[in-house]
Amino acid sequence: MITDRGPETSQARYRHHGDSIKFCARRKRIVCAATSRLDNFDVQDDCSRLVSALFFKQFLKRPFQIASIVPSSKALVDRVASKMDFSQPRVIAEYGPGEGVHSREIARRMCSDSNLLLFELDRAFARDLERQFTGDRRVRVVHGDAASLPHELKHRGIDSCDYILSGIPFSILKIEKKRALLQKTYDALAPGGSFIIYQVTNELKQHATHFEGAESEYFLQNIPPMFITVFQKAPPLDHHERGSLPGANLSVSAHRSA
Repeated sequence: MITDRGPETSQARYRHHGDSIKFCARRKRIVCAATSRLDNFDVQDDCSRLVSALFFKQFLKRPFQIASIVPSSKALVDRVASKMDFSQPRVIAEYGPGEGVHSREIARRMCSDSNLLLFELDRAFARDLERQFTGDRRVRVVHGDAASLPHELKHRGIDSCDYILSGIPFSILKIEKKRALLQKTYDALAPGGSFIIYQVTNELKQHATHFEGAESEYFLQNIPPMFITVFQKAPPLDHHERGSLPGANLSVSAHRSA
């Protein structure tokens, strides 16, 4: 039975409205504090701050898909990039580049004959990545699922990838999708190639049984701290066929570093 409680109900509504205003104010303070923290990560130019604002907006819309409230720190970006050899042309794919903080560093380091394929599901991020890399013929943005990597490679006449980088939160994927993506990733890598991930948890190691080697480190210079894991595909019998790739002789192990 519905009853009208008069003033009591009105007061409750006002209290609820007041709580909503307080929640919005708290959320605004969190975003502002996080933006200030970004400044400590050497995000200095106006363009970077604008892109970071987009990152926060998309995080609030899809927190589980984006997984982190701030982009990777400069220290994490540098450490991840150090896992790759840019001394010669490479084919690199990135799953879930978001606002492009890793993508920009990879593009900065790689040579003119390299290829970088960026797979981004979020339409706003994909549009912004296209804007950032307009005019760079080495970079292609794919607004779609990372599972389309084999199709994109075939479409572009590329045999395989030297490196595949991923920041997508594998832990939230259903087990079937997780294993299917791992298989496609392994198949898309050249012999001796590496699948590099940065994740809040290291649970993917138990599923990535396709790879012949894996090495992890716990990287603290990021908010939140991240596991960086390099999964290695067995190198060819002749190591000089494609040039030496970092980590080609990795064994299955785990290391922690500050």
